[in-house]
Amino acid sequence: MQRLNVLVGITGGIAAYKAVSVVRELVLAGHDPHVVATEHALRFVGRPTLEAISRNPVHTELFDGVAEVRHVHLGQTADVIVVAPATANTLAKLAAGMADDLLGNSILASTAPVVVAPAMHTEMWQHPATVDNIRTLRERGVIVVGPESGRLTGQDTGPGRMSEPADIVAAVIAAAGPRDLAGLRIVVSAGGTREPIDPVRYIGNRSSGRQGIEIAAAARDRGADVVLVAAHLEVEPPRGVHVIETGTAEELRVAMLTESAKADVVVMAAAVADYRPQRVSGAKIKKDTQGDELPLNLVRNPDILAELTEARRPGQTYVGFAAETERDPDRLIELARAKAARKRVDLLVVNQVGWEEGFGADTPNRVLILGADGATQGEASGAKSVVAARVLDVVQSIRKQPRE
Repeated sequence: MQRLNVLVGITGGIAAYKAVSVVRELVLAGHDPHVVATEHALRFVGRPTLEAISRNPVHTELFDGVAEVRHVHLGQTADVIVVAPATANTLAKLAAGMADDLLGNSILASTAPVVVAPAMHTEMWQHPATVDNIRTLRERGVIVVGPESGRLTGQDTGPGRMSEPADIVAAVIAAAGPRDLAGLRIVVSAGGTREPIDPVRYIGNRSSGRQGIEIAAAARDRGADVVLVAAHLEVEPPRGVHVIETGTAEELRVAMLTESAKADVVVMAAAVADYRPQRVSGAKIKKDTQGDELPLNLVRNPDILAELTEARRPGQTYVGFAAETERDPDRLIELARAKAARKRVDLLVVNQVGWEEGFGADTPNRVLILGADGATQGEASGAKSVVAARVLDVVQSIRKQPRE
């Protein structure tokens, strides 16, 4: 993922304290935030805090750094600009094209995409002047994130609460990122299915759904229309994607068969149970009536991915995942190539899993991406977001290749 130079404008509202988390999230995602704070913003959050979190000096004064033309340079070098919080006063000035402070100058001097996260009392947000200003900014291409409805200053509640930092950062990255998947419909499965034994027990796996979620979010950010078929996720699905909840392998199968028929790209990242109990008890199985052993007869679940590729239509791209515990690299590749051929996928993402890696872990991942012929098409290591970006890069690459 490209390291972004992000100009973070912070203005004088109580939500300025949440801007610290916006800056922190940008740093943790590997980007380079440069804070431009208004005079009133620094009444809510201190300069030392912002400099410590951003790892860069905080800029406030229009006439500082005149020799280097800082009031122009900051905007010219930014890959993307975000204003959080954006007060009613700030929105009015941006809509009018005013440049009476460093932030206004920097925005006018930039051709980078601009994201604003409004925060104000409900009456101010709903005032006709603010409504007009938001309309004007949107017509110019400014991306507006929120506001949310919720608790405001004091006892007030209603629309006007600034969106959460993670949502703002997602919008910033999306605004600056490539839109190379625009026009594509991508279906991603994520999570782990559960096969019931009785009303309280099930056979499952350790998949958290994090990798599939990152792929769905990355595809959304690159302009795709995304459907996420989810099975027992341990984390919240990304905003801006259509989520279909499933539980068992059969439920996921039905959803994937329906959605893949309308998809350009299908990414099967969910961990599907290979077997299910042949008989499901309608009541809780009591251990005092079963004794020391509980026999379970298991039957094989359908191979969903093989069924999907069997019904593929021209132009579709199918991506499978192979989680293997094999430690020998050569044997791992051998297993992966056999699976790629058996599933008839265009790409197979191979990752090594174990007790402390891969499944269910919010830790760096390492994958190898094989093509339909078993040849290596790419590899990636690092955060699951990095892996997601690399997988989509390879998907886009093979889709551009001539097809037989």
